Order: sequence, then structure tokens, then C-alpha cells
Amino acid sequence: MSTKVDPITTEIIRNAFVSTAQDMNATLIRSAYTPIIYEGKDCSVALLDENADVLGQSLGLPLFLGNLEVCVKLTAELLGWAIFKPGDIYHMNDSYLTGTHLNDSTIFGPIYWEDKLVGFSATRAHWLDVGAKDPGGAMDSHEIYQEGMRWPPTKIYENYKPREDVIELVRRNSRFGHGVIGDMNAQVAACRTGEARFHALLERFDYETVLAARDEIFRQSEQLEREAVAAIPDGTYTAEGFLDDDGLRTGPIPVKVRVDLEGEQMTVDLEGSSDQTYGPVNCGFAQTISAVRVSFKLLVNPDRPVDGGTFKTLTVKAPAGSIFYAQEPAACQWYFSSLGLLIDLITQALAPAMPEKVAAAHYGDSMVIYVAGTDPRKENIPFLSVEANPGGWGAFETNDGQDALINNVNGGFKDYPVEVYENKYPVILRRYGFRPDTGGPGRFRGGTGIYREYHMESASTVYLWFERSVTKAWGLFGGGTAQGPDVVINPGTDDEQHMLKVNALPVDTGGVVRLKTGGGGGFGPAWERDPECVREDVIDGYVTREGAERDYGVILKDDLSIDEKATEKRRKAMQKEAKKSV
Repeated sequence: MSTKVDPITTEIIRNAFVSTAQDMNATLIRSAYTPIIYEGKDCSVALLDENADVLGQSLGLPLFLGNLEVCVKLTAELLGWAIFKPGDIYHMNDSYLTGTHLNDSTIFGPIYWEDKLVGFSATRAHWLDVGAKDPGGAMDSHEIYQEGMRWPPTKIYENYKPREDVIELVRRNSRFGHGVIGDMNAQVAACRTGEARFHALLERFDYETVLAARDEIFRQSEQLEREAVAAIPDGTYTAEGFLDDDGLRTGPIPVKVRVDLEGEQMTVDLEGSSDQTYGPVNCGFAQTISAVRVSFKLLVNPDRPVDGGTFKTLTVKAPAGSIFYAQEPAACQWYFSSLGLLIDLITQALAPAMPEKVAAAHYGDSMVIYVAGTDPRKENIPFLSVEANPGGWGAFETNDGQDALINNVNGGFKDYPVEVYENKYPVILRRYGFRPDTGGPGRFRGGTGIYREYHMESASTVYLWFERSVTKAWGLFGGGTAQGPDVVINPGTDDEQHMLKVNALPVDTGGVVRLKTGGGGGFGPAWERDPECVREDVIDGYVTREGAERDYGVILKDDLSIDEKATEKRRKAMQKEAKKSV
């Protein structure tokens, strides 16, 4: 006879699953050696059941949503479920299995209780360097072998003891081996934390009660999603956009989305998207599934945590050999650029069916800068900084888009505090702020991008990966398109250069790199925006006076009060212009 569990106990256990994952994540972040984890928080963890279905997942990178479970299941398919033993820990980073670039290390271990496999604790974190041809990873790779050491599921701990020979191999294949092993140990510690917390839960409630609660949690999630999907009008919905290029001057690169809704089922089909490219914008299918899940979760029951009952109504299809289902030896270093665009396109496709749920497109990419060199303040030891940068998010039916927020694939990722950055690296950050007039105009304004200016205190090498200048963040329901990104090297000098992607660009001592990220799209016609909101935006620096007149039809006097007659006239002219263009 199966065990029954009451609703209160179910909720206690549900929250215990999530709390366990949060404790794991805290262990990982606090134990990590490199700033990309302990400051940037480029990591994610999950507690899984014995079938590798999600019990609880911490806040972290949404792009890893449901992906950790895939890694455990793939390992079981390759090696067999019997391979798992108490105290084992596995490491893998193969892009065609995990879906991401080789820097993302997935480390997980089985959890046993009374000699029975009851679950897994799983982690993923970005390792600073895994032996690519360039420090941290190249912007111009064209095959996976240039991107670092590629690991299938490999046992690094056996019976709670480290396999020192394997770990030494990891260490020797990184330019920053000490830090990499420190981060690896932090992930192992997070796995052990998950094991201890799960044991405590089983001791408190017993195994059968926890299983019964799990089954009820999964049932609730599946039922709620089926009801939510069934409420969306049936039909076929499409959208398409373009990546700028593949990093090797081939582009634009098409991304096409078709969403089929029938009853309780949603199918996302990426047929028609680009074949895998020569440059590194490809990804493994596991990560494509995760990106589609992010978009799905943005629209369907976003307040409910992910668990093993989630995504039962969702099917994802992509052609093998496409950028979304890369095959060896495709380069995958910058796998997320197409996925950020994909998430926005799914939202755009579904906008007619659920206008009250969708937002306009966001700035779209991680906007990454690497700075590498040696630090004269610290006996010329090598350094490598890796940073993603925030930008503007799209507006929606009831409010403006967020200003200076990290992109949708990165979630809890943080940009480094200026004080931390300048202490760790020989670089001074002279300017950092909002970039006015970058949000798409609308009844609700798109969020603004940022500018950030780096002054080199020693000769360095700069690597850039900025995207979404071709398909900028679009508006919805009459909202305007945002401004795209730009990077200026040595602005205002004779050798000023503008670029978005570059590999190993030398920048001398005293050189300057000024980053500019894009904004988010607007929602609704701009002439419907409350003029007082526009005036406040000008005062706050989100919109210039010129932008207020040009984009919103709001005329401000010298004291920044609203010229009501001039504004009314300008807005009527804007509406006439809009009608002519339809």
C-alpha cells in the first residue's frame, strides 16, 4: 500500500528540497577560488531524485534550467545506472552532451540512503580556463579542439576519496590550475552539502514519506502546466531574427521559431534555423532544450519552482547539424548568443496569443569582455578577468523594462563591483552608468543599457563578444526598437576603433576600452506615454531632452517643465506619421 502524505507535510518537504539546493549553492559560492563564481555567481546547482528528476534547484543561471538532470541521465545511458556507487563524484564538460561550452564544468554525485540510491546532488560552474588556444576561451575558434580539454563523464572521486591522477590532469591543462582545482573542490563540497541535507530530510520524515511528497509535488506541477497551456489559444505561431555573425565574419545567421499549440501540448520547432556555423555560436541540443524551457517558464506559471513534474507538456525539436544541435567538431564557445535570441523570439511568436504575459525583446546577449595579461603590482603574475555586462530589458503591458539588468540566460549573474575589479586586476574603471535613449520608446519604455570604461594600467590583451546589432531589441504592440551595442577602443584618439567582436587585441598601458550595451524594446505607442513619466526619465538620465521630443513627442522648457501645447501638437504629428507608414 502506497504512503499518503498530507498537504502541510508536502509543502514542508517541497521547501526543504529548495532549501537544500540553496544551501548547496551557498557552499559553492563561498568556497570558490575565482571571482567569476564568488562574485559573478556563474553557477547553478540542483538536488535530484533517484531517476535524476529535479527535486529542487537554486537560483542561478536560468540557462541551466533542467539541464543538470540531463547530464546525469546521459551519464547513466552511457555507463549504466549500476556505475554509481556511494561516495563517487563525476565531472563532465563535453559540449555535445552538456550543451554548453567547455568552461562549464558539471560535477555531480549519487546519494545513497541505507544502501539504496535515493538521489543525486549536481552542480555546474564556469571554470576560468580549461586549456583553450587563448586564455579563458577564444572568440575565433572554428572547432571544438581549440576550445580546451573535453571531458566525457569521468569519475574524480571514488568512495569519498579523490582520484589524484585525474585531478592532476585537470590541473595541468589549465593556465590557472590552482584556481580551477579550488573551484572543482567547491563544487564537490556543494555535492556533499546536498547529500548531508537530503540525509537529514530522510531521517526526519523517512524515505516513503519523502517519496510520496515528491510524487504529489510532481503531480501538482504537471497539472498546473497542462491547465495553463490548454488556456492558450491553439494555433501555429512563428517568429524569426538574426545573429550578427559567427565571430569569423560570416553572417547574419538566421534563427527561426515555430510554436505549435494543440490542447495541453506545446511544441517548439527550430527547423529553418542556420546549419551549424564555422564560428563558435553552436550549442549541444541539451542546452537548446534548456533555453526553450526558460522561455516556457517565463510565460507559464513563472512563480512555481522547477521540479520533475515541470515541462511535461513541452516538446523541443531542432535539426541535427544545426546551430541548435551541433555535431562534432563544431565550435561551441559562444553557444548562448543564439539562445538569448531564441528565448526572445518564442516570446514574440506567442505575443498575439498571450499579450498580457509577454514582454518586448531585451538587449539579448552577455556582452562579454576578457582582459588578459600580467599584473605589475603582483610580481607580474598572469591574470584573466571575465565579465558579462548588463543591459536593458523589454517593457510589458503594465510597466517599463528593467534598466541595467543581466541578460535572460544568466539570471542571478552579477557584474563585478568596481572595488573588487580594480583590486584583482591592473585596470581602472573610470566611468560606469546608464546609457540614455537606448531603451525602445513606448507607452512603457524599454530599459536602458549601460556604459563602462576600462583604463589599462599595464599592457593587456582584450577579447570581446558583443551581439545583437542586426536584430536589435524590438518593441511590441507599437513599441519602438532599442539601440544596439557598441565598443570603442581608445575613444577620441587618432587610433579610435569601433568593434563588437575581437580575439586577442593588444591594448597598451593607458589604453581605454569603452563598452556600450543595448536597451530593451518598448511596449505600446510612444505618444501614449504619460508626459510626466517622460519628464521624470529626463531628470533621472534615462532619456535626453532631444530624445523626449524625438521619440515621445514631449517638449520640455528650459526649466524642464512640460510645454503642453507644443507637446500636443508634436504628438498629433507623430500619430499621423505612424498611420502613413502602416
